[in-house]
Amino acid sequence: MIDVTSPPVTVAHVRSWKHERTPFVMLTAYDATTAAILAEAGVPVLLVGDSVGDNLLGHATTVPVTLEDMLHHTRAVTRGAAGALVVADLPFGSYQVDVNEGMRAALRLVKEGGAHAVKAEGGARVVELARRLVESGVPFMGHLGLTPQSVHEMGYRVQGREPEAAEGILADARDLEAAGAFAIVLEGVPASLGKAVTAAVGVPTIGIGAGADTDGQVLVVHDLLGLGPGPPPRFAKAYADLRGVITEAVRAFAEDVATGAFPAPGQRYE
Repeated sequence: MIDVTSPPVTVAHVRSWKHERTPFVMLTAYDATTAAILAEAGVPVLLVGDSVGDNLLGHATTVPVTLEDMLHHTRAVTRGAAGALVVADLPFGSYQVDVNEGMRAALRLVKEGGAHAVKAEGGARVVELARRLVESGVPFMGHLGLTPQSVHEMGYRVQGREPEAAEGILADARDLEAAGAFAIVLEGVPASLGKAVTAAVGVPTIGIGAGADTDGQVLVVHDLLGLGPGPPPRFAKAYADLRGVITEAVRAFAEDVATGAFPAPGQRYE
């Protein structure tokens, strides 16, 4: 794993990993405790994703997540993520009206939230925002393919299967690179397209359901840890069953209380 503490991970490190052919990971984090654990485990890049909406806040999609929600969770993550690069999502509605509104939202995430970089979904429609942010000193990460904020338009379907759509994603990736994006998330695209985009741009690609040939991989931490109510999405893998572990621990506690085993002498003051 990558040492995320000395020196702290920067955008320059992320860029260099592509040229050094060093695979890397990015995971979502929404609170200080999880961020600290992930950083200690060597995760170099933490994404405060708007996926906080459907994984932590009880929403059905990411669409209801507000800028204030993102600021709250970004502050928490940056308090715990010593040494890791923290990227914060621009939530739906914070950058779609015009570039200036998107600039203000991004600057708040950096200045008030403590984020080191911001991410926004889309291709051509965010290129100018990306360029302005980079010129202003705010590192920008792109996001192409399946973009969850557009769920009402595209659903949760693989994108870029048709040649014309694939060419559009390739063109968007090149445009984002030209605008100064330091990395691009590729979500829900055929593996062949993930490979093609990775070869076509000089900045790192980070795949989530984009095959094995991207420069890095990202997962929602709840999927990785098995915290969801069912099996993870096809593109993810549960490396633990923490939902089961937590359930058993709570049941054991309740049983000890019912039988009087808790609190035992070691858990009370005399």
